[in-house]
Amino acid sequence: MRPIFLGICAAFFFAFTFILNRAMELSGGSWIWSASLRYIFMVPFLLFIVMARKNLRPLLQMMREQPGTWFLWSFVGFGLFYAPLCFAAAYAPGWLIAGTWQITIISGSLLVPFFSQTIETANGPLKVRRKLPVKGLAISLIILLGIVLMQVEQANHLSLKDLWLGIIPVIIASFAYPLGNRKMMDICVGRLDAYQRVLGMTLASLPFWLLLSLYGLFTVGVPSKEQTIQSVLVAIGSGVIATVLFFRATDLVRGNMQKLAAVEATQSMEVLFTVAGELILLASPFPSILSWFGMFIVMFGMISHSYVSHKSEVTIK
Repeated sequence: MRPIFLGICAAFFFAFTFILNRAMELSGGSWIWSASLRYIFMVPFLLFIVMARKNLRPLLQMMREQPGTWFLWSFVGFGLFYAPLCFAAAYAPGWLIAGTWQITIISGSLLVPFFSQTIETANGPLKVRRKLPVKGLAISLIILLGIVLMQVEQANHLSLKDLWLGIIPVIIASFAYPLGNRKMMDICVGRLDAYQRVLGMTLASLPFWLLLSLYGLFTVGVPSKEQTIQSVLVAIGSGVIATVLFFRATDLVRGNMQKLAAVEATQSMEVLFTVAGELILLASPFPSILSWFGMFIVMFGMISHSYVSHKSEVTIK
């Protein structure tokens, strides 16, 4: 149950991403700076943590071994994840983005066949393709149903253009994040902890964020003081705390696709935290009865996912 708890804590801090990104857009800030500043500001905080734990040298050594691989999957896991999320915030409210983001529960399960595992046979180690976690996928669909119910009324108030520009980028991000995360887990093979892995992926994705910043400098100008401060908050809360918690949770269940799907399902709690945050901080309208019903379905699906994963663990023992 520890990975599930860590996943829920990560969801709480991840929710600040949707709330603050929307707040920055409403105050006139550009999505370009919302995206790039978060990862630029993450570097000093993560460097301090990793250096304090005396783990920087092993990380740099491993990055030098496969620089191209680190750059590719860090760009996928961080660049193609966060830039589209910030872009979507310019066209849709935080609750819709947070709700659509939960498609990552399904995306993560659909990616399973693209990964292999090593099993011991009479003829030695053999790599085989993993199978879809059918039970976990079925429960994830229950969570997704609850999310759809939460969004259906509010989505009717958006224009078709805003709806698509607020949804399609998030769907892209929903596949990119678990793909990049899992690929880096396979590459690290237990050699790095969560702090090292997040720092390594942040450093490897810096060229993309610096190029995006340069583009923003020539197109929208420098960011405002307010947006800079909010970006620092996102960097600490979502970029450092939430990401490390989530990566730690996935590390604990590395190799077990059913449990990994359960950890990823905890991110559905972001919707509840985002709704609460927008009510308190942005004075958003109170959710309808249908939306609350959807929230309860999400919670039911979350608990069911955790139960199936825990039951499987007990059976194995």
